[in-house]
Amino acid sequence: MLTDRVAYRSWMSDNARWDALELRDGDIVISTPPKSGTTWTQRLVSLLVFSGPELPGPLAMISPWLDLTAMPVEHVVAALDAQTHRRFIKTHTPLDGLDVDPRVTYLVVGRDPRDAAVSMLVDQDRLYALEAATRAGGGPPPGPGHPPPHPPPGHPRPPVPPHRPGLRPPPQNPLEEMRVWLERPVLATEGIVSLATILHHYETAWSRRHLPNVALFHYDDYRADLVGEFGRLADAIGVDVDRARLEELSEHATLESMRSRAAELSPELWAGPEPFFRAGGSRDWGAIVGEAEQELYRRRGEEWASPEVWAWAHHGRRGADPAPRDCADAEEVRVDPCVGSISCGDGVSADHAKLRSCEAHS
Repeated sequence: MLTDRVAYRSWMSDNARWDALELRDGDIVISTPPKSGTTWTQRLVSLLVFSGPELPGPLAMISPWLDLTAMPVEHVVAALDAQTHRRFIKTHTPLDGLDVDPRVTYLVVGRDPRDAAVSMLVDQDRLYALEAATRAGGGPPPGPGHPPPHPPPGHPRPPVPPHRPGLRPPPQNPLEEMRVWLERPVLATEGIVSLATILHHYETAWSRRHLPNVALFHYDDYRADLVGEFGRLADAIGVDVDRARLEELSEHATLESMRSRAAELSPELWAGPEPFFRAGGSRDWGAIVGEAEQELYRRRGEEWASPEVWAWAHHGRRGADPAPRDCADAEEVRVDPCVGSISCGDGVSADHAKLRSCEAHS
């Protein structure tokens, strides 16, 4: 039963399913918006949990997306209960939709929202097919290395509740899709991914970053210093590992390495592994949208995110360090308006209007 948590329910996901799982001391929850470094973080955690690259099964089965409605929750919970290693569980639910348990470590991962939007756009056709299959009771198509998700005889799949909104009809063109992504209202509980819901996810983590069991990571920080961020992650989950071992293990978490093992590492809903591990970025966004959409993006960011979260969303720790000790006692926050970096101490206050006008955010 949901307590004071926000209810996040859609045709694909239902955070009430967490009530069926009894959490353990030492569990790890990886909470991200879609397309924001979920699988990368799962892979990094797996390298620490299993002390190497080999897995006892497909990553999607070892570290399942608990909220996913395509599989009966009792089957997912039974598989997790049977695990004897340290468990790490995936979710796209923000922290205000979870009961934050002090025995559990919560890893929240962010990515430039524009990059996530482009990645989701590439994935639209698969999502429309998935929704149709889920509503028909057939479930998602099995991916390479993953068994078909159909329930066994005697365990019919529960129907998708009619009050849960599904996807819109496919857009006419990418620009139209991006406009909708920008304009969607702040209705995170509908389970519809948009700029609003991504920033809301980040805000729920940022406001809880003072908790000793909540740690924030960023896709761009992984790309800039994978070994260093891998060390931060090891510290966050309490794994003692030296730099030399981190360097050795991180070789198995590069894009090239994960692509070579795509059938084993791709998410549970991915029908074909190769396209999942693709490069994408803000340059792709700029090729789709025009100046009007760029300005709308900046304006929406000002409305829906604090200056610190907006800077972190685009630049990771280079933009704003989520470590709460850095700014806990500062009366003012200094912002470099064009780089978007946040620092503490004497100086000008955050000037978000200047931040919006810079080329670094266009």
